[in-house]
Amino acid sequence: MTVHAEDFTIRTRGAGTYEVTRQLREIAARAGVREGLLHVFVRHTSASLVIYENAAPEARDDLHEFFGRLVPENEDYYTHNDEGPDDLPSHLRMALTRTSETIPVRAGSLALGTWQGVFLFEHRRAPHSRELAVTVMGMK
Repeated sequence: MTVHAEDFTIRTRGAGTYEVTRQLREIAARAGVREGLLHVFVRHTSASLVIYENAAPEARDDLHEFFGRLVPENEDYYTHNDEGPDDLPSHLRMALTRTSETIPVRAGSLALGTWQGVFLFEHRRAPHSRELAVTVMGMK
């Protein structure tokens, strides 16, 4: 059994989804694991991770619109707004999604479905640098 750990940073341009599948595939390849698991964790409370449709950009547009309606800004009952009107909504959106994903590694490759990609979901309007921690475990 082998364990490989690696971190990387994604610079966002503001709210939206940013595909990280390529970086995860590269890390899995460097790990040299044939059969096992890749785990990725985002170290932030206003960004999350999702496995989502990666072929049609409109699907992600709809995801963004849905979360904007599900957790709108400027609600009068919000009390946490230390960093502006998108502060609390970004935390709530993160809580509704995930801060980590675990993906099987089969025959040295990520076992994602045909139309699946892994995305960092930035919930803040301003650009940010987001840190991701990746661990790959398994048999070589």
